[in-house]
Amino acid sequence: MLSLALALVLAGAARPEVAKVEPPSWWPGHSQNPVRLLVRGKHLAGARFEGPTPGLRVGVPTWNARGSYLFVDLSIDAAAAPGSRTLRLATPGGRTELRFEVLPRLASEGRFAGVGPDDVAYLVMPDRFANGDPSNDDPPAAKGLFDRSKKRYYHGGDLEGVRQRLPYLRELGVTALWLNPWYDNANRLNERETYDGAPITDYHGYGAVDFYGVDEHLGDLAGLRALVDAAHAAGIKVVQDQVANHTGPYHPWVKDPPTPTWFYGTAEKHLANVWQTWTLADPYATPATQRETLEGWFIDILPDLNQDDPEARRYLIQNALWWVGIAGLDGIRQDTIPYVHRRFWRDWNAALKQEHKHLTAVGEMFDADPSLVSVFQAGRPAFDGIDAGFDSVFDFPLYTTLRQVFAQGGELRELAKMLARDRLYPRPEGLWTFVGLHDVERFMNEKAASHASLRLAFTTIFTLRGTPLVYYGDEIAMPGQGDPDNRRDFPGGFPGDGRNAFEASGRTPDEQAVFEHVKRLGALRQSLEPLRRGRSVTLATTAQTWSFARVGKGEAALVLLNNTNEPVEIVAPLGGLGVASGTLSDSLGGPAARVEGGSLRATLPARSGAVYVAKLSK
Repeated sequence: MLSLALALVLAGAARPEVAKVEPPSWWPGHSQNPVRLLVRGKHLAGARFEGPTPGLRVGVPTWNARGSYLFVDLSIDAAAAPGSRTLRLATPGGRTELRFEVLPRLASEGRFAGVGPDDVAYLVMPDRFANGDPSNDDPPAAKGLFDRSKKRYYHGGDLEGVRQRLPYLRELGVTALWLNPWYDNANRLNERETYDGAPITDYHGYGAVDFYGVDEHLGDLAGLRALVDAAHAAGIKVVQDQVANHTGPYHPWVKDPPTPTWFYGTAEKHLANVWQTWTLADPYATPATQRETLEGWFIDILPDLNQDDPEARRYLIQNALWWVGIAGLDGIRQDTIPYVHRRFWRDWNAALKQEHKHLTAVGEMFDADPSLVSVFQAGRPAFDGIDAGFDSVFDFPLYTTLRQVFAQGGELRELAKMLARDRLYPRPEGLWTFVGLHDVERFMNEKAASHASLRLAFTTIFTLRGTPLVYYGDEIAMPGQGDPDNRRDFPGGFPGDGRNAFEASGRTPDEQAVFEHVKRLGALRQSLEPLRRGRSVTLATTAQTWSFARVGKGEAALVLLNNTNEPVEIVAPLGGLGVASGTLSDSLGGPAARVEGGSLRATLPARSGAVYVAKLSK
């Protein structure tokens, strides 16, 4: 006599198959309890879960029309012991099992700390920084994607390489490390986006095919956790680069989405993003005029996730929380935030704060207009009545002006004028400031850039309000045109390199001068509370000089900048700051200054800055 299961199979009901469970693990005592599981497989229609599972309570599952995805809530008891669990799933076609791991909750001490003005951040693209484990250069699952001679192939950098270079970051004065995405990317060439007419790889990490996986070229989850733990032990926080706007073109969802509305459109029929971010805050714009910007596919290739789909929405929020909780992260950098409806960011940020109140979420709004960038920082509901909730945003308006001033021959007073727009931000002190990033041409490739102007640009961001960020290699004045040339390998991070710029002996005199300058600025910022948290006061401006103060409790840092090609005497009225007359030394090693007649006077060399520390009588 045939068994019931076999009879059903012969009658056309196939045995269920499970290919992936997301998330694969969780821990007790979490605000997301119950956890919503997304199970991918085959023949999952009609599923039910059988029998008790220690420490877990399984809800009633639902599935999509094809039976390729199943959704189910999983409650984790507060006293559930860590360990692997087996969930038994039955359908009319048979039975199968899936695994879920209950993890111990990470202690909060030394983790989830957030990143702010007290920090110096450093951006690393792991594949281009340092190769710490050559065994993962050309892994079997993705054979043929490693080739250092090709600018858009994998070059061998990995998480272990970053871990090994933590002492270098500490020497430089870095206290927070931002890593470009470590998501698992496609194990094949990307034929939909080419370079010089040839297919490329997603070495950069922004083409995810598994939001719960670490790309095998970079390492694995254990290696990630080892890096985070080592960074924390070295006094360095860790920020993960996340992408909730889109997937890579080869994600399994693209051909088989979990729900009919998981994406905006399909691979065959969708809107292309037109990048009109200005329409988002336009009082005259209609939803129709904003739709391509909010729902269009990035570069007409990257599938745009629909955060208004309830299941996709919950998936993305849980995924963010899982990475933070499993690795003990201190912050998230969120990619391409203007291309997602702000109502999602409100809920996403609220979920993060509910679980980790000190965690920092910094959003990328790539625009030179502060009236647009500012509406994403928490505390400004703005035009639509929605507070997007980001603790911080990147100060692209200041970056754009800084490049114009120091690398393109512009007037220094334009920086002071841009800072006057700080009134638009709820907390300008929370902004992230920078000289360069992975998406722009390197500073040294600008038409009027020099090592001196680069040092002056760094002086500016290290003495202004905000959190200064250094893009890997800028501290040694690495050149580089646009993508991918701006993502060159760090010299000395890879086998066979002709020199090792991680060490002073491997740097040119100009590189060493920039490195030492950044190092000195970082140390000065750490030692002077006013540079980190003092209020800003503009003292005087001319076309190419700028004087400002960072005023703290009982002392002030007086900053003078000379952007001309010759020595200039700068006179900065000190107003009512209460600085006594006398001589002040430059904390950066330059000429001394005199305070007399209520003004600070100093003659600064060409293209240089100075920082004077003064005690205040008021």
